[in-house]
Amino acid sequence: MGDFVVISDGSGDLSPEIYREKGIVMIPFYVMLGSGDYLEQERDISTSEFYEWMVSNPGVYPKSSTPSTQDYLHTFAEHVKRGEKLLCICITEKFSNSYQTARIARQMLLEDYPDAQVEVINCMMNTVAQGLYVLEACRLRDAGVPLHEAVKRLEEITPSGRIFFTIGSIDYLSHGGRIGKLAGKVSAVLGIRPIITLKEGEIFASGVCRGRGKSIDKVLSISKDYLHETFASSDEFEIAIGYGYDRDEAVAFRNRVHDLLDSLGLHKDDIPVRHISSVISVHTGPYPLGICVLKKARLD
Repeated sequence: MGDFVVISDGSGDLSPEIYREKGIVMIPFYVMLGSGDYLEQERDISTSEFYEWMVSNPGVYPKSSTPSTQDYLHTFAEHVKRGEKLLCICITEKFSNSYQTARIARQMLLEDYPDAQVEVINCMMNTVAQGLYVLEACRLRDAGVPLHEAVKRLEEITPSGRIFFTIGSIDYLSHGGRIGKLAGKVSAVLGIRPIITLKEGEIFASGVCRGRGKSIDKVLSISKDYLHETFASSDEFEIAIGYGYDRDEAVAFRNRVHDLLDSLGLHKDDIPVRHISSVISVHTGPYPLGICVLKKARLD
């Protein structure tokens, strides 16, 4: 399996099948369904169950919590005791303290295992784009790239990561403090859907539209501009669709993304459609939909 073990926090939004197939260790977040105890991501509640709860409980806002220092420390120690090197990839620190928590756990680990080789990366992304980043780490690992060189090559592609997306309602972003409360109320009344870009580790407004259809059109438009400006060949990047509750909408959207790529001469045989996890949907609500793009890491 190469020179190192790939670890990701639960924001990477890969399926359990991919985690198993690629040998990725996932350290889960926790979610709370409005009130009560925090539930461990995927163990206590699946992503599908979480979306069903959200759709059935409109106006009730769930919460999320990062993995604890002990969660990271336990996992790190388990692998280091076997003599393994570790590469841990975390959600952008602009959204979570997961990266800082993992760094603290690494320092604690080194007190007992001073020769341990553990690298912790702030990937400057989240959700499905983070998943693409984690898979690039696996590709480097499987190609035999050593740990420290893999970190260098991943850092080279970090600035290229983008998520272009829209949401069904601005209420969740407003409730979580991601936008102003007043802006959230006005947008809800007017039926405005924001277009959002994630780059450099944080989110930026990329326009607003009235209605779902126009907001999806705008996501495609700004994605097309970025792809056209950045890539000359489909071999240079990976792309995926991220969605929430409505898979049928995501599949139809993927068909339009195929057409977009073909119009640019950037044909892809397969574009994965991936479920955005509960960790992210506490902020987006049940109907996020978007495109995630990442430059491939070099293997030579």
